[in-house]
Amino acid sequence: MNQPLFSFPGGLHPAEHKAESNAAAIVTVPLSGRYVVPLRQHAGNSAKPVVHVGDRVLRGQTLAIPDGRISAAVHAPTSGRVVAIEPHPVAHPSGLADGCVVIEADGLDEPVAMTPTTWRDLTPEALRERLAGMGLVGLGGAVFPSHVKLQPGQTRIETLILNGAECEPWITCDDRLMRERAAEVLRGAEIMRHLLGARELLVGIEDNKPEAAAAMRAAAGPDIKVVVVPTRYPSGGAKQLIQLLTGLEVPAGKISTDIGIQVFNVATAYALQRAVELGEPLISRIVTITGQVARPGNYEVRLGTPIEEVIQRAGGELPGASGHLVGGPLMGFDLDSPRAPVAKGVNCIIVTSPELFPPHPTAMPCTRCGLCAQACPVRLQPYEMYLYAKAKNLDKAKAYNLTDCIECGCCSYVCPSHIPLVDYYRFAKSELAARDRDQQAAELARERHEFHLLRLEREKQEKAARLGRKASERLESGSVAPDDPEAARKKALLEAAIERARQAKEAAAPANIDNLTPTQQAEVDAIEARRKQAEQKETTP
Repeated sequence: MNQPLFSFPGGLHPAEHKAESNAAAIVTVPLSGRYVVPLRQHAGNSAKPVVHVGDRVLRGQTLAIPDGRISAAVHAPTSGRVVAIEPHPVAHPSGLADGCVVIEADGLDEPVAMTPTTWRDLTPEALRERLAGMGLVGLGGAVFPSHVKLQPGQTRIETLILNGAECEPWITCDDRLMRERAAEVLRGAEIMRHLLGARELLVGIEDNKPEAAAAMRAAAGPDIKVVVVPTRYPSGGAKQLIQLLTGLEVPAGKISTDIGIQVFNVATAYALQRAVELGEPLISRIVTITGQVARPGNYEVRLGTPIEEVIQRAGGELPGASGHLVGGPLMGFDLDSPRAPVAKGVNCIIVTSPELFPPHPTAMPCTRCGLCAQACPVRLQPYEMYLYAKAKNLDKAKAYNLTDCIECGCCSYVCPSHIPLVDYYRFAKSELAARDRDQQAAELARERHEFHLLRLEREKQEKAARLGRKASERLESGSVAPDDPEAARKKALLEAAIERARQAKEAAAPANIDNLTPTQQAEVDAIEARRKQAEQKETTP
């Protein structure tokens, strides 16, 4: 039974430029003498180093552990010695340096002990626990930690989609991976299916990759559907591929798991298979090297290898080379320094030239022609988002569903005024994220201040109460004459202080005192414990 096909709005069909690099088999890049391993190769928090300068490390050894839930481990690509842990140029749109572990390779490539897993004998929970430290992330570009995506959510996952569309021009690493290692990719997908409990497994591949589709079909079991979809950018976007294969649309502000679907890239499935069946963490990936180079193709590269070395393995740059793009021309970014290392998210390096990538024309004012809205695959209003982002009216930009923008670049591609629309959207998103962080920090500071005042007032009340009880006890014991005016004055002052403290306490208590966080409740409990301890001391003979 054939899988029905659906469609998604917008999109476009730019020149593919696949033939330049998809004909030759994958080439393994020889070991480098020096590796620069970034500590942030994933979405979320940077990993925390667990090695020190001078340590000898083995291939696959953990260099840094996840820091928080959204983070991923980082491992040594080969054996050698740690010579530095310092900022270094990395492949990132910001062009800023980031923390890296620098390893001088010893040439032995000695591995750490790796333990394969018989995954069918394990429960999903036990298998997920083993995978948490393997450094797996989405290799299609999002680099989101895979162990988080493999966790069950509130909605049961009915459909697992393996993304082999690879719709961006020039990039062919997934194409070659599926042609040459289809069986391993599908075994990784079966492991994902086991972890998620998915009923259905679909593989989506664009129709400009017939060899890859044939290889995947030959390796697929009867319960796996390999579906060929029309070549149209951005069919490789998770939400667009879901729409193509199922007809379901992910609602605005939601993610695919909210409708019972999870999507993984084919390279991620391959990395998962190696992690489970070989016990090998993520230490290498396949990278397309193309454009103005002598031998365009796909290369299996250890993470941390300087990009300039990989370009040399592709025959080096040809005359006329003018720069480097990381990723494709629509969603990629300019590389500031070829000394930056290959990281988990680097799937393609394009050596540019004026002939291949003519200079971008000067941007002109928006004419509100509407072509960007027609091309948008998410049904957004790009020109409205652009105007409000440019004016730094972030709330208005957000009201036009800015956060649903997948930054595919379709709007910029068709814009007759040559406005770099996606750059404005990225700027507005980063500003919104920074504002949210500031608001969260301010709210936390306010809560801490409120509870600081509460603690001070409670301590004043406790002190006044202790003094009042002592004065009453002295009167009752007869050590002070009942008609002593000085004692009566002090007692009246203490009672007044107690009343003021009680009123101040009520005024300072936060409104959410009945719904405290665990940290706040622990602070209140500690105050109450000290008060009871003080009372017990006073009543003990």
